[in-house]
Amino acid sequence: MSNLYKDAEELVAKMTIEEVAKQLKYDAEAVERLDIPAYNWWNEALHGVARAGTATVFPQAIGLAAMFDDELLFKIAEVIATEGRAKYNAQAKEEDRDIYKGLTFWSPNINIFRDARWGRGHETYGEDPYLTSRLGVSFIKGLQGIDNYPECDTLKAAACAKHYAVHSGPEGERHHFNAKATKKDMEETYLPAFEAAVREGKVESVMGAYNRTNGEPCCGSKTLIKDILRGKWGFKGHFVSDCWAIKDFHENHKITNSPAESAALALNNGCDLNCGNTYLCILAALKDKLIKEEDMRKACVRLMATRMKLGILPRTDEEATKKIKEYDGIGFLECDTPEHNAVSLKAAEESIVLLKNNGVLPLKESEYKTIGVVGPTADIRSVLEGNYNGTASEYVTNLNGIRRTAKSRIVYSEGCHLFKDRISNLAKANDRMGEAVAVVKNTDITILCVGLDATIEGEEGDTGNMFASGDKISLKLPDSQLNLCKNVMKAAKENGKKVVVVLNAGSAIDISELDAEADAIVDCFYSGGQGGQALANVLFGKVSPSGRLPITFYKDGEQPEFTDYSMKNRTYRYFKGETLYPFGYGLSYSKFDVNASLETAGFVPGGDADYDALQKTSVNVKVDITNTGDFDADEVILAYVDKCPAEKLSNGLNDVTKDKLDPDDQPIKSLCAFKRVSLNKGETKSVTLPVSAHSLTTVLEDGTRAFLKGEYKFSVGSTMIGTINLQ
Repeated sequence: MSNLYKDAEELVAKMTIEEVAKQLKYDAEAVERLDIPAYNWWNEALHGVARAGTATVFPQAIGLAAMFDDELLFKIAEVIATEGRAKYNAQAKEEDRDIYKGLTFWSPNINIFRDARWGRGHETYGEDPYLTSRLGVSFIKGLQGIDNYPECDTLKAAACAKHYAVHSGPEGERHHFNAKATKKDMEETYLPAFEAAVREGKVESVMGAYNRTNGEPCCGSKTLIKDILRGKWGFKGHFVSDCWAIKDFHENHKITNSPAESAALALNNGCDLNCGNTYLCILAALKDKLIKEEDMRKACVRLMATRMKLGILPRTDEEATKKIKEYDGIGFLECDTPEHNAVSLKAAEESIVLLKNNGVLPLKESEYKTIGVVGPTADIRSVLEGNYNGTASEYVTNLNGIRRTAKSRIVYSEGCHLFKDRISNLAKANDRMGEAVAVVKNTDITILCVGLDATIEGEEGDTGNMFASGDKISLKLPDSQLNLCKNVMKAAKENGKKVVVVLNAGSAIDISELDAEADAIVDCFYSGGQGGQALANVLFGKVSPSGRLPITFYKDGEQPEFTDYSMKNRTYRYFKGETLYPFGYGLSYSKFDVNASLETAGFVPGGDADYDALQKTSVNVKVDITNTGDFDADEVILAYVDKCPAEKLSNGLNDVTKDKLDPDDQPIKSLCAFKRVSLNKGETKSVTLPVSAHSLTTVLEDGTRAFLKGEYKFSVGSTMIGTINLQ
């Protein structure tokens, strides 16, 4: 890899140890004598450049997952990197080097959304490790710049895979919680997306989690950082702590006795950069001989190498310098462009999931002279933004989008507060209920907008939901909205009116009652700056809905204990109960004829294959698909494999014992490939979905992967398409 690390080593060798120490904290200080400017490492770009002023706001990550479109996600990440560069280039010229102004973006969040109550679940790509892996790699490559591969010698921006590892709530316990996960669950569920981010995405940085995993604090874990991340996976980038997580070592986890000991534990196990202030004690740790100077310098070299890749610091490689000059030429006006907002609109359209439709959608305006829009999420920006968001120069709320698109008269009522029992403080409870019912009675059809926002579900400390630290205590809508729904549905039924429900939320909501009574239900997630226009385009048939659920919708009360990190009875792969809407679910206005078959590619799985070998195609799912409906539309093809022939174990086909493989502890099925296909009405396309050998391995109880003998069943959607036998 050129002379990058030689340059970084030579620069660090010129620093005093005090200067080195100042580079190991997120708000790195300038070293003027070496022409090293101050640099703040903390920036966010979960679904657009965040927290630093105007930028294109894309749908929240969970909505981007609902697209099942890794190619569009790559393009979105490219846009984010361009806007990040545009803002950085302009602001650096003004010597504005504050927080949220750099090129090191602490995104994506590739944790598994294992429990629907977790407040930060909407920051993730859902509940499936395969989907999360593919989307994570696409986002990372798009953000960092495809020209960097395979060497990654220059970076358009630096991505960060977080939160490593085994992190998904409860939010209120994250600073002292010990997540206990079996070796099988680690390898099968919690680690695959991080491994893919490192091995395939070449992610520049990894962020540790607040919690402990199997007793070790994640930001100072020898097992996670030294043994797995840097050892087994060969990670070469830098490791950053979550913010103020290292102080939890002594204050909350109680595994060290002082800040100096905590700093030493983190640094000695490979944490290069401290988001927080505990590394202010790192020189004290050095003085007490808890750490070595060479380890401080090694961490600093990794950090300087990242800054050199980004062009923040000069280097001797002429080709790399030439490439960086191209990035430096991205001007301020390339941020928040009409073209970028068009990409946001497309993403919002693709992310919308049609959950129910009795034929009322798409709306035929000739049938409705008046349209009622009711509900607390109809005209608020927060359901467009999610969290970790930027500021759009234009917000199209649900109500705005409907007004722009409909030719009918629109009559609006907020109906109720998002969660309080009244809107006006001096009024009695349910102070907008009469108005809402009047809208239903006096219009031809009602669009009922309900849901949550990041003040209800989100990160600890960032939400108004302090009683649950950002997590949900129930999968139901807030009482204020349940009451509104009850009254709207009652008025509609009594007056022979139809109701279309629009849901904005970042997680699974138990809307059983609405499912029973509504004429249609549309899930928009947190839909981005153009979200309301995307909704209107779907409601009025300009676009056929094509999103699919990246999570399972459960009925309230059917979840295991929140703090139990076992995957048993969690997610579609293990849940054995009755779901409200399953993973991968989503309706369309059009109809599709799908003919699928299996084709082996000549690669026969077997032996102890390494990671790269396991990525090779083992089976192809061949699909001929025809749009037989009346709408131009996209269809998402989802291929699954039942990859553990557990029922064959008793027949002696596998030389495994129960201590190596528990037949009752296997996935029901697992996603192994997906593809979004665009089809005009009447059009036929043939597509091939490659299935890797990795998807045919079974994870044993000791965390190793093996190819088991037996029959493997493949399906597209819920239709079985064939089997293969491994001998």
